[in-house]
Amino acid sequence: MSGFDPIPFAIPGFVLLIALEMAWARRRDPLAYEPRDTFVSLMLGLGSVVAGLLTAGIVLDLGTWLHGFRFATLGWAWWTWLACFLLDDLAYYLWHRAAHRVRWFWAAHVNHHSSQHYNLSTALRQPWTGFLSASFAFRLPIVLLGFPPAMLITCGALNLIYQFWIHTTAIGRMPRWFEAVFNTPSHHRVHHAVEAPYLDRNYAGVLIVWDRLFGTFQRERDDLEIHFGIVRQLGTFNLLLAAFHEWLAIAADVWRAPWRAKFGYVFGPPGWSHDGSRRSSADIKRLWREPGS
Repeated sequence: MSGFDPIPFAIPGFVLLIALEMAWARRRDPLAYEPRDTFVSLMLGLGSVVAGLLTAGIVLDLGTWLHGFRFATLGWAWWTWLACFLLDDLAYYLWHRAAHRVRWFWAAHVNHHSSQHYNLSTALRQPWTGFLSASFAFRLPIVLLGFPPAMLITCGALNLIYQFWIHTTAIGRMPRWFEAVFNTPSHHRVHHAVEAPYLDRNYAGVLIVWDRLFGTFQRERDDLEIHFGIVRQLGTFNLLLAAFHEWLAIAADVWRAPWRAKFGYVFGPPGWSHDGSRRSSADIKRLWREPGS
């Protein structure tokens, strides 16, 4: 038995749901979509698929090689699938947290956050440089435990498919029990917000329990209006800049920085600077004052 990638089968559903949300937004929330922004999101999604196809063989070969050193041999029973899905979801949480705290990973992930509009097309705003940032490394320990690489690929794809529907403002809050266990549009709106209390929160893929367990959960507040994007907004609909702007910024910072600071501009947190001229998310949160205080 082997796994498979269900994402190509989900694409028609993605397109249909985006069309339905556009029709909803036309009547209920005209600012939810901006044509140029949506085009960039769709092109980033297409480019991500192409990049994935070009590098998938390398990642699979690496996973297969590592599987030869596995600690156990696990079959394809239902409980193995469940365990693999849970471990993959945890690995996603760890990668996602690192992607917001380490600039090297952030350079690949930032384009997913760079839209100031939050809609289902934003879910397709995926990186072209995930392989370069080595994001796949967070999942490799699962292969060493004995889970087949093909099974892991399928679980990772299912995780990504789940996350599509949470990129919307059309859904308020789900039932309380669902909000307690799963990632939802409400939780993920927090993650995409630029307000200080929301920065670096709600990293979950499918299960929000990881954020609750590791202290990174933040509930969506009714008293705080959300604005989407990144702290320093991209300010352009240029597709290539959307895909590569942070890599270019890293190169420029490393070129200008003194030798003692070069490492920090690559592997420090986004916003870090050797002279304190910029603010990281931790700085922004520390300086935040509640409205009316």
